[in-house]
This record gives sequence, C-alpha cells and structure tokens, in this order.
Amino acid sequence: MEKKHEWRKHEKTLYVPKEVPALINVLEYKYITIKGHGSPEEERFSHCIAALYPLAYTIKMNLKKTVPKPSHYQDYTVYPLEGFWGINKAAIENFTGEIKKEDFVYTLMLRQPSFITKEFYSEMKEVLKEKLSKKRESTDFVENIKFEEISEGKCVQMLHVGKFSDEDKTFKIMEDFTYANGLMRTSKAHKEIYLSDFRKVPEEKLRTTLRFKVN
Repeated sequence: MEKKHEWRKHEKTLYVPKEVPALINVLEYKYITIKGHGSPEEERFSHCIAALYPLAYTIKMNLKKTVPKPSHYQDYTVYPLEGFWGINKAAIENFTGEIKKEDFVYTLMLRQPSFITKEFYSEMKEVLKEKLSKKRESTDFVENIKFEEISEGKCVQMLHVGKFSDEDKTFKIMEDFTYANGLMRTSKAHKEIYLSDFRKVPEEKLRTTLRFKVN
C-alpha cells in the first residue's frame, strides 16, 4: 500500500502557492460543504467549522476499518478548511462601495479523496449524527452538510501572509496580474484556503491561499 497522501507535499500547486500570483486550472474535486451567512466572528461560523471536521474525521477513521477498502484507497491527511466568500443579493443590489461583515455569505468545505462515494458519506453522516444524539448534542449543523463535486476552472491564486483585514493588498496584486495577462476576474467572490489555524497563530503570521476565477 502506498504511503499516506499528504496534500502539503503532493499538491503544492493547489494548496501552497508562492507569494506571487499564478494562473492555475482547478479540476473537479469532491467536498463536504456547509453554507452560512454573516460575520465570521459570529457563533454560526464556528458551528459550521465544528460540524465539518468531525464528519471529515468520521469518514477518514471508518475507512481505516472498512473491509474491503474502496478501489484506489490510500490513507491521507485531512485537507485544509476552504471557503468561498461573497456578499448577499441585497448588498449587491444596494452596493455603496463598503462591504459589511454581516452581508457576507460563505460556503465552507473540506475536500475529500476521489475514492469517497456519496453513499459512504451519507452512511458516515448518520454515524456522526447518532454519536452526537447519544451525547445529547445538537445535530442541526451536521444535518446541513452536503456532499458536492465542484470544479473551479481557470483561476488566479497567491499566498497571503498576514491579517485577513490586509487581504485587499494581495487581491490588488492578483488583479494587476490578471489584467496584465489579458484576463478578467469573473466576480468579486473568491476562495480562501486556511493553511494556518487562525485560533492559534498570530494574525501577522497567518498563511492563507487566496483564489478567484478568471476568464
């Protein structure tokens, strides 16, 4: 059996870019996802993350015990948290030039290996819900998790080091690169991939992959 698949080592192009913009093509991958809205400082955001990770680990750990293993099975490191970010429809229609945190809409996600099936995901979701119910914990957020196959296509991405509030500076560099290469950003929505644990790492040392779609 092959060694553990570690995304930091084997998928650097997708997840660990340099501090300069680059054009990449993001293929279709499988994810567990959950949607939310409002400021990331609200409890809802934390609850979404707290639902995704237990399900991801339930899938991973139960695969180790599954016999026979799925075709092409390989042990793996759980992928980093990713999030698509935009603003709600009302904020877009009445845009004043200022984006408020309460107007955010987001989809948080954790990528899954290609050998994970929707059927196995559904089975593991029920396993987790049963476990939470026995502990008399809420299953509301787990219930809202979906299994999706998502293709981002042509994108510009770059590593941002520092505070989330300083991301505009990195986006400006990415946009200049986009226009210089005869491309156009498709929308103000973007993706963030969190390479650091923002609960533990100082703001100025946070490492976040920023990405947006272009055509």
